[in-house]
Amino acid sequence: MLKILHTADWHLGKRLQEFPRIEEQKHVLDEICQIADEQEADLVLLAGDIFDSFNPAHEAVELLYKTLRRLSKNGNRPIIAISGNHDSSQFVEAPDPLAREMGIFFYSRYDSLIPSGTLDSGVKILRTDRGFMELKLPKINFPIRLILAPYAHEVSLRTYLGEENREEEFRNLLADKWKNLADQYCDSNGVNAFVGHFFFAKKGALLEAEPESERPILHVGGTQALFTENLPAQIQYAALGHLHRYHAVDKNPCPVVYSSSPLAYSFSEADQEKQVVIVSLEPGKAAEYKPIPLKSGRPLYRKTFDNLPDTLDWLEKHPYCFVELTYQTEHSINASTRKAINQAHDGIVNLIPQINNPQGQKSLSLKAEDLEKDMLSLFKLYFQSERGQEPNEELLEIFKEVISQDSNA
Repeated sequence: MLKILHTADWHLGKRLQEFPRIEEQKHVLDEICQIADEQEADLVLLAGDIFDSFNPAHEAVELLYKTLRRLSKNGNRPIIAISGNHDSSQFVEAPDPLAREMGIFFYSRYDSLIPSGTLDSGVKILRTDRGFMELKLPKINFPIRLILAPYAHEVSLRTYLGEENREEEFRNLLADKWKNLADQYCDSNGVNAFVGHFFFAKKGALLEAEPESERPILHVGGTQALFTENLPAQIQYAALGHLHRYHAVDKNPCPVVYSSSPLAYSFSEADQEKQVVIVSLEPGKAAEYKPIPLKSGRPLYRKTFDNLPDTLDWLEKHPYCFVELTYQTEHSINASTRKAINQAHDGIVNLIPQINNPQGQKSLSLKAEDLEKDMLSLFKLYFQSERGQEPNEELLEIFKEVISQDSNA
């Protein structure tokens, strides 16, 4: 039986606004290495978005190479890493010739061909094609076939596919390409898997929301998603990257699974449990897979309070986290309150005032005829709505001066 560790969306070098996450990333990647050892994984699939930017910082690059070296066990546990929409295809694939000697294979260009041959560890690359590789591990008595589908932007895909196509034709062309590879190389004498960085959905199902920290993937022809039915029937497991929560998209034609990112990278991910997936595969049998939770890193919380004592009490009880804190108040957050909150915790990312109208006061409601009023009258309406009273003469004079300067600019 072959055991695969499936992970994705490391986003090395990513920050949460002004907060660096590199130390958390070191801890969670160490945890992933420990899980790979404890689960005795034979192979690692890293399904894209390795880095968070096309030009990652030196610290992020160093962390990747150190982690992959450890994860590969000096070449005895092969790693296949594809690029995602945050990665530079040229940057990701550049170290491949050297990394390959350690059993680490980077794949980011649809016209790339991984050389066949035998590594010092005894790992054999039996057959390769554009978008495909077949491996043989010393301790596994059957071959491992992988269809490789890194993210590619519109121009690259059009060049690769050879023509411009509308949405439905685009899906069909990719499906045909993958089917041709599967028909040629993927029989029941080995295990057959797919690793890709695309937005997949079950046809007819509600589309998953892409995370706030992600760049939405725009496909050729404007399509938002590929369909699980586009995968070849021979595939036993599809290891995906892009969506940041663990998500089994479909069970047909095989388990189609997003492993999740290792850390929560935006507050839209605040309630998600981050995981890696361990997959067990044998020729001709259905895949077995299980998510394993990751414990490292600061959790993200969205909290709302309406008084300072409760706010400070909660912050004291949750010292190791990042917080988007909404503070309900009738006016604005005064300087002393803001200072007390910020001094109470080192992980407050956003402090958002939520202005509540005084009891019994109506919110600002404009009628069509109000749109014909001058700026000063509209300002009075707004001030009345927010403060429950007319602005004084001094404030009106300041406002007049401001709009006068703006009109003369």
